[in-house]
Amino acid sequence: MRLLDRSNLTLDLATLGFDPPTVKALTDLVHQPHGIVLVTGPTGSGKTTTLYATLSLLNAATRKILTVEDPVEYRLAGINQTQVNPQIGLTFAAALRSFLRQDPDVMMVGEIRDLETAQVAVQASLTGHMILSTLHTNTAAGAVTRLIDMGVEPFLIASTVSAVLAQRLVRRLCPHCRQPQQADHAVLRSLGFNVKEGARITLYQPVGCAACGGSGFRGRIAIHELLRMDEKLSQMVVAQAEARDIQRQAVGAGMHTMLQDGLIKAHAGLTTIEEVVRVTREG
Repeated sequence: MRLLDRSNLTLDLATLGFDPPTVKALTDLVHQPHGIVLVTGPTGSGKTTTLYATLSLLNAATRKILTVEDPVEYRLAGINQTQVNPQIGLTFAAALRSFLRQDPDVMMVGEIRDLETAQVAVQASLTGHMILSTLHTNTAAGAVTRLIDMGVEPFLIASTVSAVLAQRLVRRLCPHCRQPQQADHAVLRSLGFNVKEGARITLYQPVGCAACGGSGFRGRIAIHELLRMDEKLSQMVVAQAEARDIQRQAVGAGMHTMLQDGLIKAHAGLTTIEEVVRVTREG
């Protein structure tokens, strides 16, 4: 059973855990007249909430926004939302085709699950629409290879996908009882970080109190990586480079990985390093 607390929906990227540079980058991306912005991650990683928060940045009387979802989890004022119904032929792809005849500015697709939906989304982007959607991939770079595996032509991916945001959710430390302690340099080095000898790095650990029910954690926060498609990455996509090579190029161009973003949040006392490793080093 999945319970959704509609009274506690936060449509603010900063509150959800996104740092100011990422909020600005996402804001700039989704305000472009056309393109595809994808949010990726496993089930339960907060993709839909991030999309809703992104839509809130665009929600204005002068902008027509249509969504097709499965199901519609939250109702958003000022946005036309549709729920799929495959039994009557109302699929993601069918809804998108209908949307195109209504001259929208922005369309949000709950999930790109098949080639037909991907192709319609690509064509919608090529004809001057901003598309927001989700994919089930583990990394931002993995979204590219996933679309190619579906059957989308690489040159179409390179010319339409503006960015891919990969994210996970980690438990947020209770601010009332978290306990500071010096970081273990050996652990940080094992994660690939260069730590100077003698450097004092403070991390935090859960304790437990009445405010958090004794768990040491209260709520969750997102960690993420944002891959922005540039000329070099577009060339690699057309050449069908492997996901790890695309990831390496993106990191070289300045992208922070989810692990790096998580460690920054751990150092800020928002979560623990164990939580970050748990969600970024699965298996």
